[in-house]
Amino acid sequence: MFLNIADVGKAFEDKDSGTFEVFSNIDLSIDKQEFVSLLGPSGCGKSTLLSMIAGLENATSGSMTLEEQEIKKAGPDRGMVFQQPSLFPWLNVRDNVTFPLKSSMGKKDAEERADHFLKMVHLSRFKKHYTYELSGGMQQRVAIARALAMDPKVLLMDEPFGALDEQTRHILHDELIKIWQETQKTILFVTHSIQEAIKLSDRIVVMGTRPGRIIADMKVDIPRPRTRSNPQFIELEDKVMNLLKVEINKVLKEELNDDIEYSH
Repeated sequence: MFLNIADVGKAFEDKDSGTFEVFSNIDLSIDKQEFVSLLGPSGCGKSTLLSMIAGLENATSGSMTLEEQEIKKAGPDRGMVFQQPSLFPWLNVRDNVTFPLKSSMGKKDAEERADHFLKMVHLSRFKKHYTYELSGGMQQRVAIARALAMDPKVLLMDEPFGALDEQTRHILHDELIKIWQETQKTILFVTHSIQEAIKLSDRIVVMGTRPGRIIADMKVDIPRPRTRSNPQFIELEDKVMNLLKVEINKVLKEELNDDIEYSH
């Protein structure tokens, strides 16, 4: 298996409440070139699991391997795209993309590589602009180009379009699918949006909360491009929503009011 997560658990120590278990016994395998979305309510551990795969956090138990090599720390074989682009405002677009390449290749090669991926995300004519001169959607495309320029085996995306308006999100959905098809990268994508997960993914891994766990692993057998008017899309959306309804009610009752209940 390309990426394998076996019996993984994560817990934090809290000085007031003791040990807080985010999740335990997570088993997940992902094939090469798959596009897999992690979907679930707040608190289920989606982003924590992604950070662990990135090597930014350690597992409390279990093991994670990429091409049979244990994941112990961050590395160039895993590229990360966050909800906020985390770009350097004092550098222009091209220099933001070349920044992580400087230690592994010469300036000319780094710039050629950056130009290749900036062209892929349709930002070639903005390569000399500073990032603060770009829209939010354009900044996120710079972040995607920077991650791809590292040539990672896996692209990890943590709600990368969550802060964008709906119209921009739809445009970037289409762009991401084209990039994925062209680069044939493996993508693991965290989202709160059922529609986003269905539109983008080969598989949707649904996580529940309190405690965090996988409650469903669904294959998306809908031809691309996918539209919400497709009856198969509507049917799958309802199926996922019904699965999540119980989990959302847990969150509402714990965080808001015992009498509040979500209905769909």
